Amino acid sequence: MSLSPVARSARASRVVALGLIVLVLAACGQLLGTEPPATPTDFPGLTGRLKLAGITLTDTVSGDAGCTDPDLVPAAISVTATGLDQATPVKLYLYIFRNREAWERQRGSIGPCAEAWVTDPATYEELQDSPYVLAGQGPWAPEFEGALRTVLAEAAGTGG
Repeated sequence: MSLSPVARSARASRVVALGLIVLVLAACGQLLGTEPPATPTDFPGLTGRLKLAGITLTDTVSGDAGCTDPDLVPAAISVTATGLDQATPVKLYLYIFRNREAWERQRGSIGPCAEAWVTDPATYEELQDSPYVLAGQGPWAPEFEGALRTVLAEAAGTGG
């Protein structure tokens, strides 16, 4: 028994529709039970996470690397931070790199750049979690540093 052209067309439409649904669900990770990899948080998202962790940022300056290194300036943002057990405001330099490759290539430049603004090399602080490097004059208070470390690690996602 053969199907009429209308029945064949309706059946073909159902097969195509079912195929599209399967593709959409697979793309969303629903069939495999997986989620897409976490991507790094942008600066506004990072500041929101820091605020939730109890750290207040003021005096934000985009492009302030603390030095004149032309490769670091585009990735740099300086802020003044306080909060938790860090009563004295501290200037922090945050470098957000485009991806892990740029982070790997540029992170070694931050120490030499910091020589332009560090007043006591013995208490210089630096946290690295791709795609971020956060640096500042220390010492940082323990809870403050712990919150910075935690927020950077969570915000890094898969590290770009």
